[in-house]
Amino acid sequence: MWWRALLSVDQGRRGLHAVFNNDTQMTNEQINAAIAEACGWEDVCQHPKNPNVWVGKHAGTLIEVPNFCGDLNDMYEAERMLKGYDQIATYVWHLENRAGDWSTDLQLMATHATARQRAEAFLRTLGKWEEVQE
Repeated sequence: MWWRALLSVDQGRRGLHAVFNNDTQMTNEQINAAIAEACGWEDVCQHPKNPNVWVGKHAGTLIEVPNFCGDLNDMYEAERMLKGYDQIATYVWHLENRAGDWSTDLQLMATHATARQRAEAFLRTLGKWEEVQE
C-alpha cells in the first residue's frame, strides 16, 4: 500500500495516517493522492504548514494536488490516462455497476456519475482502490 511509507514521517508533519477514518471507504484526500500518484505525481503529501492542502511534484514543480473527487474537469484529465480498450472497458464497467439507487439504464448511470464516483471507478480500474480496515 502506497500510503504505508508515509506512516513513518516525522511527528512534525501529518501524513495520510492523519486523515484515515473508521469507514471502509477511502477518504477524498486519500483518493486524490492515489489518483495523483497514478497520474505520475511524486512526493504527494499534506502541505507542512496547511494540513488541509495536499501537494506533490508534477512535471518537476511542487503544486497543489487536483480535487479529483470534487471536480469533473480534474477527473477528465485523469481519465485521459486510461489506455487501451481493456482499461477503458473496465472503467466503464465500474461506472455502470456502482452501488446506487438507480432504476434506469446503465449508460445513463455512467453519464451522470459524480466526480467522486468517477474517482472510485478510476482507482478500481487500476487496482489501486483500498478498502480501509476498521
